[in-house]
Amino acid sequence: MASCSRAQVISLYRMLMKESKKFPSYNYRTYALRRVKEGFRENLQVANPKTLDMLMNQARENLAVIKRQVSIGQLYSAQKTVVEKEPIF
Repeated sequence: MASCSRAQVISLYRMLMKESKKFPSYNYRTYALRRVKEGFRENLQVANPKTLDMLMNQARENLAVIKRQVSIGQLYSAQKTVVEKEPIF
């Protein structure tokens, strides 16, 4: 597999962030956003092309998981948490 360009990495990061924001549950949404940010920060200095390809494949798999979980979460929605509710006053 060809080495990943910076544009591909940034594009995948944006797709992960965009999908993570679609979680209907506040807890899942904040967890997914935090994990995406932390995962990319942890691997910021990786320069080995094989490692980059492996990490990109993992990120693509995670994107598929997030998309699937978002759709499941939308099908079986739960009550909003206190943090998500609109203030009464």
